Amino acid sequence: MVVVGASAGGVEALMRLVRGLPGDFAAAVFVVLHLPPDAPSALATILNRAGPLPAYPAKHRQPIEAGRIYVARPNRHLVVRRGYVALEAGPRENSARPSVDVLFRSAARAYGRRVVGVVLSGTLHDGALGLAAIKIRGGVTVVQDPGEALFAGMPESALRTTEVDHCLAAADIPMRLVELSQHTLEQEPMQPSEPGRSEPSMHAADEVDGQLSPKLPNAASGLTCPECHGSLWELREGGSFRFECRIGHTYSVGALLAEQAETVEAALWSGINALQERAATFHRLAGSSATHANRPRFAERAQLIEGQAETLLNLLRGLIADGQVG
Repeated sequence: MVVVGASAGGVEALMRLVRGLPGDFAAAVFVVLHLPPDAPSALATILNRAGPLPAYPAKHRQPIEAGRIYVARPNRHLVVRRGYVALEAGPRENSARPSVDVLFRSAARAYGRRVVGVVLSGTLHDGALGLAAIKIRGGVTVVQDPGEALFAGMPESALRTTEVDHCLAAADIPMRLVELSQHTLEQEPMQPSEPGRSEPSMHAADEVDGQLSPKLPNAASGLTCPECHGSLWELREGGSFRFECRIGHTYSVGALLAEQAETVEAALWSGINALQERAATFHRLAGSSATHANRPRFAERAQLIEGQAETLLNLLRGLIADGQVG
């Protein structure tokens, strides 16, 4: 099976990939494109028109069939199980739901060497750790050449995180996928697994009620989750590592730094606003007849606080200009 992840600039790359696949392609294709949670997606329709393979929005517990394209729905993780597809409202990973990492990791757990992971154009880091999971379990890894991607962030992050098998232009990826689909592996057919049986995972969010959680007491990293503000654990798998909170919000190093930068910017804007409001209060008091005796002191305080707000604003502007936040 082929699992594909993309973000910004990914629609064009996906269309080129789908256009190059033959109508008798001998593998199932799963696609995650980062989507707004509250807007309908036309991606399945676009891909259905782009090439000979039928593309559909994935349905929960839908059987897996070769020669079909399963497209993630907004605000649901697309998860591969043995023999069927699942749509899950789990915690965001790398600030995304659907997340490329969730799709890649679930496919690697379910089908191991039979999985080909493809990372296309996009920003930030989603897909890199999932591609590493595919590599660890014997699958094949493919990345769009960052030099031709509209946004090189995701391809570059994947190349930094794991030893990628193929780095290709988007138009050259379909031919390689066809070649790989013709390889014969001695594995079980795509049939559902026995109920209740699941391979242990290093991701606690994959396990029922976190029963096999790798997050040991008193072993948290000391950092906090940008989303729920719970403790983060630093977890390693193969040559890669990530940060994950108790309920399963997951971040690569780059994604965590990006979220922290946004938190810093929001905190500084909030501080600037608080100082400006305080200065406005002193200005109002300085102009009030009820505080005639204290007018000079209030006016002086207002001027001082306005200077502090301006200093903080200049600091924030410098951080934005240097790319440290935002």
